[in-house]
Amino acid sequence: MFTGIVEELGSVVALVRPDGAGATPGTPPGTDAVAPDAVLTVAGPLATSDARPGDSIAVDGVCLTVTSVADGAFVSEVMPETLRRTSLGGLVPGARVNLERALPANGRLGGHVVQGHVDGVATLVRRTPGPRWDDLEFSAPTALTRYVAEKGSVALSGVSLTVTWVSDDGFGVSLIPTTLAATTLGGLALGGVVNVEVDVLAKYVERLMASGVAR
Repeated sequence: MFTGIVEELGSVVALVRPDGAGATPGTPPGTDAVAPDAVLTVAGPLATSDARPGDSIAVDGVCLTVTSVADGAFVSEVMPETLRRTSLGGLVPGARVNLERALPANGRLGGHVVQGHVDGVATLVRRTPGPRWDDLEFSAPTALTRYVAEKGSVALSGVSLTVTWVSDDGFGVSLIPTTLAATTLGGLALGGVVNVEVDVLAKYVERLMASGVAR
């Protein structure tokens, strides 16, 4: 489990696919040709300081399992489902990524409950700078926004944020100076995509209601 509090900005060393092909990032299963898996290598001194094979590290909000660690970088295997659902398939060497190690049992829940299980992607459509903050507006499919609530929590590329407003096809968030400086959201350009993980409680409530267990 994670909290959405980014610990450091890592740097992509390599993303290797067996045949260089793949499905379009952010598309649900069945809408693209089968994507191959990939091997991702990311440099992050803090994230790798105590990492061992089998540990979990969130990369831009995606929970990945460490397969090896060496020279301040870790390697993870990325399965086809992850490449379909997230933006990881578009990473290139040198790209910056948000990194967070898994929350220890005695750690502080500084953000909100984040699983690292990305539901889809959203696109930045407007950025309004303030005196010391930025207001960001994202477009997203209804399949995602149905789980987003005003003043609720959402994880964007692994960053725990409070929703300022929501509609059927989008939502907004505001970024404080620390978030602008310490995460990739500070430099996100218009048209850029973010990985979205909605509140897991909303999904479980919907599932229980649909199954008839909760009435």
